[in-house]
Amino acid sequence: MNQEPDEGDGLWSKCPECGQVVYLKDLRASAFVCANCGFHNRINSDERIAVIADPGSFQSFDDALSPTDPLEFKDRRAYADRLKESQAATGLQDGVVTGFCRVEGLAMALAVMDFRFMGGSMGSVVGEKITRLVERATQEQLPLLVVCASGGARMQEGMLSLMQMAKISGALERHREAELLYMPLLTHPTTGGVTASFAMLGDLILAEPKALIGFAGRRVIEQTLREKLPENFQTAEYLQDHGFVDTIVPRTQLRSTLANQLRLHGSRPLELSSR
Repeated sequence: MNQEPDEGDGLWSKCPECGQVVYLKDLRASAFVCANCGFHNRINSDERIAVIADPGSFQSFDDALSPTDPLEFKDRRAYADRLKESQAATGLQDGVVTGFCRVEGLAMALAVMDFRFMGGSMGSVVGEKITRLVERATQEQLPLLVVCASGGARMQEGMLSLMQMAKISGALERHREAELLYMPLLTHPTTGGVTASFAMLGDLILAEPKALIGFAGRRVIEQTLREKLPENFQTAEYLQDHGFVDTIVPRTQLRSTLANQLRLHGSRPLELSSR
């Protein structure tokens, strides 16, 4: 399972899977994939964009959109305090970054969820930013990639969070009616309401190796079915074997794989600076 690499003193990193110690600079150069065992460490939205987009081509949208606390929700801590903490820790206003970019010169709309922000949970701002991006992609006749990394809907926003599932799905249907390509990339983890909506609505569903993908948790399913599930249940490999994932793409091959799909579906170069 993907997790943060152990960076030690800031110069070296130890692989959580095989224990191999590597120079952190080399790990970054390999997109945070262990050269020894192929383990995919979790990466943030900036690092993900660097893996996918041509250097300097990403132009973000709606960066100033910030969540509110309509329910004045409080559990162990106030939701407003949790938001401030996540914003300070990540430098983001909420859990997704959206924009246009180029991939080997070809234009594409891109949304990247960031698990650091409250577990990548889908609140009103996440839903609004993704919906706006889909609508922009439809208007500009662009293919779309959404990188999913989420624990699901954000419970602190209640029904408002669940409404985002339908809102994004409706925008994606209009994108589909325009005969445009939509690809979700399922990374570790992709669960809950995100899986139950836009993560599974793609024309081509991509996943990273060994990513955890599912709706309900393993224990809940086992208790409901009263059966023991396979050890690799809810992994990308298991879902590919059972037809829920089209292809598993190692991170180091992602940009070239995306570019091939964009060419196959007739994508065009675009001068993004004019947008």
